[in-house]
Amino acid sequence: MSKKKLILLELNEINFDVVQRYLDTRTDAFPALRRLMASRRIRTTSENRYELLEPWIQWPSVHTGMSFEEHGVFRLGDMALADKPQFFEELERRGWRVGAVSPMNAANRLRESVYFIPDPWTSTPTDGSWWSRALGAAISQAVNDNAQAHIQPRSILHLLLGLTRFAQPKNYLEYFRLAIRSRGAPWRRALFLDLFLHDLHLGLFLARDANFSVLFMNAGAHIQHHYFLNAEPLREEIAARNPEWYATSDSDPVAEMLAVYDRVIADYQSLKGVEVIVATGLSQSPYDRVKYYYRLKDHSAFLGLIGVKPSVVLPRMTRDFLVKFSDVNSAVQAEQRLAAVFAGAERVRLFGEIDNRGTSLFVTLTYPDEIGPGTEFHMDGLSRKLAPHVAFVAIKNGMHQEGGFAFFSDGLARLAPEEGAHVKELHVSVMEFFGDPAKV
Repeated sequence: MSKKKLILLELNEINFDVVQRYLDTRTDAFPALRRLMASRRIRTTSENRYELLEPWIQWPSVHTGMSFEEHGVFRLGDMALADKPQFFEELERRGWRVGAVSPMNAANRLRESVYFIPDPWTSTPTDGSWWSRALGAAISQAVNDNAQAHIQPRSILHLLLGLTRFAQPKNYLEYFRLAIRSRGAPWRRALFLDLFLHDLHLGLFLARDANFSVLFMNAGAHIQHHYFLNAEPLREEIAARNPEWYATSDSDPVAEMLAVYDRVIADYQSLKGVEVIVATGLSQSPYDRVKYYYRLKDHSAFLGLIGVKPSVVLPRMTRDFLVKFSDVNSAVQAEQRLAAVFAGAERVRLFGEIDNRGTSLFVTLTYPDEIGPGTEFHMDGLSRKLAPHVAFVAIKNGMHQEGGFAFFSDGLARLAPEEGAHVKELHVSVMEFFGDPAKV
């Protein structure tokens, strides 16, 4: 088998303009990020309509080589239902060994995947191995219940087994630090998970001899979304501040994220005979006003309370969830009931986004204000306290912007798209790197 090897590291939504400002002020810190910034790099673009600036739209563009207008995938999890070819199965058909860990909104259509662990929000099979099934389920449960800081005993067991099997000894102390200091600092739980995903991915990549592999990491996007206003380089130019109960003024979760990502990137830079693309898909800029994010604690229970009884409820990222029904009429009636739920003194719709897809609804809890003990929701004369039914997720600190970043190791520099290319062109770089079918 050809020895060609390529890793696509998807650092979701990282703003490398802000990274550069950290490098400028902390001259002895982040050596791997410093080397990355000195490599071949381009700025990418994506769709320019804000409702299309979502990572679950842009990463399918990278995976398929298609713009949104071409692939039409609009919601997280929808790639599992689409029939658009991805580079995973395209490369496998050419004879290359393909693996992936948590690729966002990607479907596993591989016949004999070297390894495949889906993202926590997409219903698609793993590669079928015990490790992939156990860890995929544990990661999905931990991520989807993160707002309530609730991890089931079975998930804890499997994650501990995974750490024992895949965690690099040099990272043991970092895991300990992140875990012991996570109380009151939930971003450290996200960084713990990303570090584990990296160790898991690296272990699988080396042990199973993949030619092409993808790793998606989301802690950085999460931290920017929810703690960007604590970033030290931004404090003097942005008047808005996070409340002390949310993130203390002397904390900088963005700097902590860069420290973990520097550790991750250094590992991939040290691999011999392996080319690496680091890409962000899109990026974020600081948000200019206060907006609260909440998530239903028990989706099925709340839906039953308002008279909605779907056949299936599938939680998605943060505020989103998908509900399925046995027929179109049931979905229409559920849509009407969901649209009639209002909250707060101003009677704002609780679910401001409801996408009817025939026999299913994709729903977002959009209520933007703080939900206190006295906040009520109302529907058809029913008034109940809302706080017991929701979990606080975060205060919005970052918003999406269409520009992204991509970095290429030396052996890939000639295949980098032009400056300002659409993110879909990264697909071309991957396919051109592998060129002709593999020679066995």
